[in-house]
Amino acid sequence: MSNLLQIQNIRKTFPGVVALDDISLSIAPGEIHTLLGENGAGKSTLMNVLTGLYRPDRGEILFDGAPIHFNSPRDSLAVGIGMVHQHFMLVPAHTVFENILLALDGVPLLFSKKKYKQQVQTILDDLELDLDLDDPVWKLSIGAQQWIELIKLLARDCRLLILDEPTAVLTPQESARLFEVLTRLRDRGKSILFISHKMREVMELSDRVTVLKKGCSLVTLKRGEYDENRLASLMIGEDQIPMWIKPACKRDQLALEIKNLSVRNTRGRADLDNFNMKLYRGQILGVAGVAGNGQKPLAEVLTGLKEATSGRILAGDKDITNSTARSSYIAGIAHIPEDRKSIGIAPDMTVGDNLIMKNFNSKLFRRWIFQDRAAIRKNATAKIDQFAIKAGPDGNPVRYLSGGNIQKVIIARELSEKPAVLVALYPTRGLDIGSAEYVHKVIIDGANQGMSTILISEDLDELLKLSDEIVVMFRGRLVGCVDPQETTREEIGLLMSGEVQT
Repeated sequence: MSNLLQIQNIRKTFPGVVALDDISLSIAPGEIHTLLGENGAGKSTLMNVLTGLYRPDRGEILFDGAPIHFNSPRDSLAVGIGMVHQHFMLVPAHTVFENILLALDGVPLLFSKKKYKQQVQTILDDLELDLDLDDPVWKLSIGAQQWIELIKLLARDCRLLILDEPTAVLTPQESARLFEVLTRLRDRGKSILFISHKMREVMELSDRVTVLKKGCSLVTLKRGEYDENRLASLMIGEDQIPMWIKPACKRDQLALEIKNLSVRNTRGRADLDNFNMKLYRGQILGVAGVAGNGQKPLAEVLTGLKEATSGRILAGDKDITNSTARSSYIAGIAHIPEDRKSIGIAPDMTVGDNLIMKNFNSKLFRRWIFQDRAAIRKNATAKIDQFAIKAGPDGNPVRYLSGGNIQKVIIARELSEKPAVLVALYPTRGLDIGSAEYVHKVIIDGANQGMSTILISEDLDELLKLSDEIVVMFRGRLVGCVDPQETTREEIGLLMSGEVQT
């Protein structure tokens, strides 16, 4: 059988960086093909080439045996290649139907709403999806919004569907349902390019796996030719996964206590509603929940970025409820934000400058009223070595780094102050195995030294592995508290969906 997509010797460079170097792979009709690789391996760049955002420097892309050249995402969609991005492209105020209609080409100025609705409803019924086409998008769960993005591509009859980390915002039950639908689409002849770092998903779903490393396509393996260990070994190569030993938490000294905390957003709705939680010294407290259920406001109110409406936050004998990000104690709470690129860094500044953003006024980095560039470079060199940051040429903007290395820059900066508490919001989202394990080691090492961590994550395997205790959030409330040693992913998934255990 001929391939639907053939990528041959694709090369793409940026100033000082070879992002793709002689990449080749093929995708057959009716195949789920997984793309694996470390951060910086070239996955995102390759997807941007396939969806028309980047033009390759050289190489060829064949679709249905014919060469294709994309000048824009519209060209990619026109041939039948569509992508569900991690960040959804929806208009919140519009209905489900209106968002799908916006994605279609050739809709006349005067059209039959009933006819188009019937076409979309047929797709929903066929896949057994329970979506009300008249609901505004802002009212829907994150999982429901992801279905809309997939339906948009199916309504255009896209033949190659690209899904980038699609389970990052789903409960285990929602992930299982997504896999059922993807398998059904594959059996009907759709081709699916699946990007994930979760080995459980790769093993369950993939017909073939292509491993990328340092911008090159290393190997393509069929089901039965690989297991989790072989794939991890291929991805990491000679790099060593950091080893760590998890300490036992004594719970003999409170580091932080939250009492009846409420936070309202600009619409007057409660992001946090009568929220209570205790964090002990050296404890790793996991926070589970589908994205959008109050995790981000919790992190922001703890780090002084958002004001509490009512309730108290106590750090030992200090009330820090109304502290700001500049106050003395909040300076002792480190923060790994959800959006590392827009919030965690100043993208156009160098790695060295980003590493001193929390203490740029320190005498260590100033010479009279001027910055001490030599001291800043010396600090950067030390941190780059200590945290194994692949920083590229000296003076490069930090935005040129891969996601994993940007995350290491943020961690190096935040932990340089030796904080008492670390608030980590999805710290390994989108990171490869090696980078994720590095973040885990940092959290464990911190616990060994008495640092407490609030670990907010959608990866239940990560929470079960690291946490001393797991609390579950739903619609701004704490709805459950479980022992990781005595619970299952499915039980936590039920709590995440709002089913409170009695």
